[in-house]
Amino acid sequence: MSERVSAVGVTCFFTLAVSKAIAPHWELPTPRDIETSLESCTKLNDNAGALRCLVKDIGLWTDEQGYNAKRIAKIFASHNQIEELMLVVNYCNRREQRTDDLNKWAYKAYKCATSGRFGHWVNEYMKQEMETK
Repeated sequence: MSERVSAVGVTCFFTLAVSKAIAPHWELPTPRDIETSLESCTKLNDNAGALRCLVKDIGLWTDEQGYNAKRIAKIFASHNQIEELMLVVNYCNRREQRTDDLNKWAYKAYKCATSGRFGHWVNEYMKQEMETK
């Protein structure tokens, strides 16, 4: 029995190691990346679906974990409040988690996280990125 558990553990470890090794390295989204995703995602019927589509396309969301706080913090690193931002994103992710309605989870967690200072940063970032295109 313990040999089987050990074999399963080793298999899982190697699967994770291989998937990490072949997974593409995430980079900050360019204005063109955002524009392309925004164009295709806004074809969805509701705001929540369009938002989830956008953040998933640019690598800030997974349906299993929600928002990736580290990646979001990387975008806003110039504000020098990475830890605070990650705490807010992770808190809102947990508070609003709805695995039965992923669009609602993405939308509610976004609204939660952007209700304060981070919301101003998002607006500034989007305005700046759209001006540089």
